[in-house]
Amino acid sequence: MTEDDSTTPDGFDETASPFPLVIAVTPSPAERIRLAERLDGIAPLLLVADLDELRRLIAASQPPPGAAAGARAAAPAPPEDTLRIDPARLTARCRNREVSLTRLEHDLLACLVTEPVRVWSYAELHRSVWRAEGRQRTADVQSLVKRLRRKLGQIGTGVTVVAVRGVGLRLTDHRQPRVSGA
Repeated sequence: MTEDDSTTPDGFDETASPFPLVIAVTPSPAERIRLAERLDGIAPLLLVADLDELRRLIAASQPPPGAAAGARAAAPAPPEDTLRIDPARLTARCRNREVSLTRLEHDLLACLVTEPVRVWSYAELHRSVWRAEGRQRTADVQSLVKRLRRKLGQIGTGVTVVAVRGVGLRLTDHRQPRVSGA
């Protein structure tokens, strides 16, 4: 707790009322898009394909067993297998390996890291990475993703960019590592 005993060191205001979160589970990409469009701006929205994916997300956010609920010490150093992105040097690092990124590769990875569970459409990625409105060239994004996947593989991280058929792209990790920095 801080001096005023209402916020924790990480900025969480314990006196604030809880906010709604809408969780939608549907295997249909078209239905996920429809739900995202209809619920846009109403509340934070989490879209998952099945209950197993939701369980993995919830389990990943739980504190480790035995951790004191009220103990909020200084954040521990990130584990060695964490993907770290250095925006100043345009590099990605995992373990003791590092690769250089182009500006576009960095911007794409930084965009995907901001909301790793979210599926980004090609149009959204063009706006965020190329800063181009109305461009719908998926070949640009696919080429960039191919190079980024190769570089992430070179440093030995399990983090990769996956295509969600009919929707877009998202960041995922088959080993459930942590991602830090953007």
